[in-house]
Amino acid sequence: MGVLIIVLVVLALAGLVLLAMSLRNVQQYEKGVVFRFGRLLPDIRGPGLRVIRPIGDRMQKVSVQTQVLGIPPQGSITADNVTLTVDAVVYFRVTDPVKALVNVRDYPSAVSQIAQTSLRAVIGRADLDTLLSDRDHINSELKKVMDAPTEEPWGLRIERVEIKDIALPESMMRSMSKQAEAERERRARVIAADGEFQASQRLSDAAATMADTPGALQLRLLQTVVDVSAEKNSTLVMPFPVEMLRFFERQSRETDDDTPARRSVPLPGQAAHPGDHELPEVPAIPGLVVPAAPPVPVAFVPPVPPVEPVGPVVPVLHLSGERVGFGGGRIGAPVAGRAAVARERRDNWPTQAGPDQERDATPAAG
Repeated sequence: MGVLIIVLVVLALAGLVLLAMSLRNVQQYEKGVVFRFGRLLPDIRGPGLRVIRPIGDRMQKVSVQTQVLGIPPQGSITADNVTLTVDAVVYFRVTDPVKALVNVRDYPSAVSQIAQTSLRAVIGRADLDTLLSDRDHINSELKKVMDAPTEEPWGLRIERVEIKDIALPESMMRSMSKQAEAERERRARVIAADGEFQASQRLSDAAATMADTPGALQLRLLQTVVDVSAEKNSTLVMPFPVEMLRFFERQSRETDDDTPARRSVPLPGQAAHPGDHELPEVPAIPGLVVPAAPPVPVAFVPPVPPVEPVGPVVPVLHLSGERVGFGGGRIGAPVAGRAAVARERRDNWPTQAGPDQERDATPAAG
């Protein structure tokens, strides 16, 4: 009787051990793949408590959650020959547990290697501006390149690929900062010019409105005075009406038109010709009235009658180089010789006479 009880207890313990070996708990985010004596069973066990054979069966659980894999920084050269370092992150999950276990060994490491090579290939085909400004296009290109070798053969789906950081050389960063500063300055100038243009249009519209309604200009004048006096200044600035300045300007122009032209007084014995010795016209100054100049008294001087010459005119200059005295003879020569030389020069030298002498000599000759 005691032996029978011991046998029953042993059998119960063995049954419990076998039952514990045959029971497997599969989580909701897992899939169970069963191998019987190394052979894959077609049934994939879902989440829950699953029973397998305690001897010969081996279950391997595969997580179907999205996994995050960081790509180490990769040094690459862009299409425009700029050396930079890029690191990225990959989001993937298992869609076929059988392929992920059978077709590839350590699929996370395989995904990491493919991500590194694909990242270098995509960066080498893109330029720096596209890499910095259009990251969505680069990310989609990376996802497309990595999907081809992983989804169909390995049962992995690349859900998302993102570039985390781009490390540029220091010289390139300085150049880019200068370019960005110049671009900001250009935008600021364009915005300021646009603001000035809009303000000028508004001021032009306001000026047209005030020109149509003079009362608006007076109200604006009073409002300006109120704004200036609100600051409690010791000096009050009163604007001067523009209409008053225009009135003074019209009065000065009318005064200038009524004033006769002022001319210079002719010299004694000199005839005054119209248009000679005119004083320059003084430009009109707005608000300044220039009175007419008083007449200048001129003393009358009778003309001097011309002196009629007696005899022919003999030039004083002698071209012979001889020294001639007051009597017409050469200095140091006899008197008779000097008189003969002077007589010969008077006879041979051409005479000059004025028109009055010729007129007086003509009747005498007749």
